[in-house]
Amino acid sequence: MGVLAQISGNVTAIGYGLAAIGPGVGVGIIFGQGVQAIARQPEAYGLIRQNMLLGFVLTEALALIGLVAPFIFRAIE
Repeated sequence: MGVLAQISGNVTAIGYGLAAIGPGVGVGIIFGQGVQAIARQPEAYGLIRQNMLLGFVLTEALALIGLVAPFIFRAIE
């Protein structure tokens, strides 16, 4: 006979915490590479900053969708 483990609490919080690792790494890469690009070509600061912020916004949108998704799918059931 197998032993079943019972999980209590909010498992979606653990899931979101694990899912937030991806956007966190993405934001780190975006800003790290952006600073490196600005250091290499300071005259392109405006364009690099604009693209860096656009990438940041899109990456954070994924994290926010992951935060809201469990609430949406719980309401459908």
